[in-house]
Amino acid sequence: MNRRGTSTAGIYTATMNQGARPPKRKLLKRLIKYLLSAKWLMLIALILNLLSTLLTLIGPGLSGAAIDAMAGGKGAVDFPTVFKYAGLMVAFYFLSAAIGYGVRLIMINVSRRVVYTLRRDLFNRLTALPVGFFDLHQTGDIISIISYDVDTINASLGSDLLQILTSIVTVLGSLVMMLRICPQLVIVFAVTVPLSFVFARYLTKVVRPLFQKRSILLGELNGYTEESIGGVKTTKAYNRESYMTGRYDDKNKAAADAYYTADYYGTINGPSINFINNLSLALISVFGSLLYLSGGISIGNISSFVLYSRRFSGPINEFANIFAELQSTFAAADRVFRLMDTLPETPDSKDAKELVSVRGDVEIKNVNFGYTPERQIIHDLSLNAPHGTVVAIVGPTGAGKTTIINLLMRFYDVNSGEIFIDGNEIRDVTRDSLRRAYTMVLQDTWLFHGTIFENIAYGKEGVTREQVEEVCKAAEIHNYIMSLPDGYDTLLSDNATNISKGQKQLLTIARAMLLSSHMLILDEATSNVDTRTERRIQSAMLRLMRDEDGPRTCFVIAHRLSTIRNADVILVMQNGEIVEQGRHDELISRGGEYAKLYRSQFETW
Repeated sequence: MNRRGTSTAGIYTATMNQGARPPKRKLLKRLIKYLLSAKWLMLIALILNLLSTLLTLIGPGLSGAAIDAMAGGKGAVDFPTVFKYAGLMVAFYFLSAAIGYGVRLIMINVSRRVVYTLRRDLFNRLTALPVGFFDLHQTGDIISIISYDVDTINASLGSDLLQILTSIVTVLGSLVMMLRICPQLVIVFAVTVPLSFVFARYLTKVVRPLFQKRSILLGELNGYTEESIGGVKTTKAYNRESYMTGRYDDKNKAAADAYYTADYYGTINGPSINFINNLSLALISVFGSLLYLSGGISIGNISSFVLYSRRFSGPINEFANIFAELQSTFAAADRVFRLMDTLPETPDSKDAKELVSVRGDVEIKNVNFGYTPERQIIHDLSLNAPHGTVVAIVGPTGAGKTTIINLLMRFYDVNSGEIFIDGNEIRDVTRDSLRRAYTMVLQDTWLFHGTIFENIAYGKEGVTREQVEEVCKAAEIHNYIMSLPDGYDTLLSDNATNISKGQKQLLTIARAMLLSSHMLILDEATSNVDTRTERRIQSAMLRLMRDEDGPRTCFVIAHRLSTIRNADVILVMQNGEIVEQGRHDELISRGGEYAKLYRSQFETW
């Protein structure tokens, strides 16, 4: 970021589903790095898998020797030799199967490590992303990446890569054995193998974009589902179930069609390659018969050659069968790494310092800001809030009130201008220390799945039960908590849907009271409580506005103007500009915009 000019908002326009696709080689290289986090297990698996493959390659040779022991004519079968080779075949195949079972157990452990590391890195990246990222992307799409796409990678990565390496060993080993038995018959594969690769390469170019489209449409479907469930009360209130269902059907059909198309073209590859391989088997049978008639090869060797040819062509067919899985894996990996490569918040400058002994003097100088370059929200805003000042910000929806809070907290950086705390420009201090200097209570209450005690103690480590009860009494929520069967140990469901919105807001106010920050932000903090409760907690809010060293610097956004009558300064905003400022009585006497807003709330219809 340009130190005094450019904002991260506006330039952040990257999406997870657009742009040039990286080559598969690059994606594979990054995926292998995750496999190498368990490199010793992978090495053991590779060695054991190689041993298992070599043991299976001995079987066709033993089978040919057993058949030759039966080729002496009627009554001339060498049973001891047949039983010997048959017994060896059983032993080798059993040992190979046992080793293969061990390899699968190892790969399950490797896959577990890979999926754990992938999800950990993804979540760490999410926590480092700017707020603007979440304004641009649906929650459901992000969840789809963390769950479905990572699972897709996990389902095929370890096993498919191991299968490819096994196939290489099998193909090379079978080729060597076939050359030893009859080099002339190997010429058949000079036609069929290139044909298989040309066809597979062509289909790769066709299928990969289809799997990418499938992942994108599934993410959109999940995003719409999450959005619809979150707004189910509104949907029912407006009787729009059929409309929402119709939109879901459209998105569901698009996702299902994408699944069908990708799988349809993906499954063409396996049968087609299998047909080419069977063609080679037919040619071997014809030319092998001619060689047998001329005495160039025995029946046993023909049998062994046919078995080795199946070993030789089998991996090619298996690769064709995992071809669709690999395309799906690459499409999922593309989305995962796009999210992982999304730029985090602009890092703190190298000489950024910690805010210590914060007093709470805030100054905003000539700030201009817009979430996008073409639409400015804040225009040349200036404000001075000394320590202990209660600044109320009012105005119509879209005036820029919450945007000021976003800039104070550095959720976004200004396009131009400066913001100071205790004389320090906020871009010259660390974000961590800046945000710790504030206590924030938002209109959108956020509570997580856990006990009431855990939710209230969320923002501060080492909190005792007595401290939590003290702030709950101040927030007028203690009696309600004690009326619950388990009191402070009551378990809240996801986002606390088992308690009312007003109670949730009181819990977040209690949470804020635990913190000792010298600056306070209240963004519609009493919007979800009734008037009677609001009056009761105003006294608690006044206590929250004070700390041990005196009053805190407070920024209060409120639509209920009765709650900010005692503010030191009230800012009236319109279209990103301060059109009025002063105390309540002063603004009322002017008869301007504030007076109109105030009277509109107390007019009788």
